[in-house]
Amino acid sequence: MARLAVNVDHVATVRQARGIDEPDPVLAAGLAELAGAEGIICHLREDRRHINDRDLRLLRQTVKTRLNMEMAAVEEMIGIALDIRPDMVTLVPEKREELTTEGGLDVAARPDHYREAASRLREAGIEVSFFVDPDAAQIAASRDCGADIVEIHTGHYAEARTRDEAAAQFDRIAAAAAQAAEAGLGVSAGHGLNYVNVLRFGALAQIREYSIGHSIVARAVLVGFERAVREMLERVKDF
Repeated sequence: MARLAVNVDHVATVRQARGIDEPDPVLAAGLAELAGAEGIICHLREDRRHINDRDLRLLRQTVKTRLNMEMAAVEEMIGIALDIRPDMVTLVPEKREELTTEGGLDVAARPDHYREAASRLREAGIEVSFFVDPDAAQIAASRDCGADIVEIHTGHYAEARTRDEAAAQFDRIAAAAAQAAEAGLGVSAGHGLNYVNVLRFGALAQIREYSIGHSIVARAVLVGFERAVREMLERVKDF
């Protein structure tokens, strides 16, 4: 049975659009857990464009399942993670001008850097995930650098414009998931997944957790947060 982890970043995005204090991503996290989510994700960016330090601290105090802090592998964020102690950290690439994360980490290009970051976090008892493209070299480098989990970037699949392109991208994801599982890594997937395109993943037993945020928040505007989470959970729970 696959798990659903809900990313609450875009609840904070709506809040920041008005520069006020609602909607509160911390309250949204509680509703997601009540609806059955088995994890909460937040990305503390260096520019604090949505989730901020207050959110992260309150989430650490209130999340009852698993708190996954997405972050760049930079000294400031490593220090915050070592202080806050989320259950897990997902290392992601980060560019100031991007609207959202555009691709996976290039672990193979900076193995010493990512090995050191993972080691420091794991020594503190924090599980470490690397967010990577479905690429054999990146999966192998993640294993060699001490990742516990790889989160496979599904954005190119989600953005495919034709059935053939989607099928080709899905095949890449399937191969990467199989490679990661064979290497002894935990396997999760996320980015751009929605209530329709996620259905194909029922064929991939290696993926044990789905990280989904934007499509849930978008649906919640229309049907409410708990219902939006439950409807996504219905799609992934039997994978």
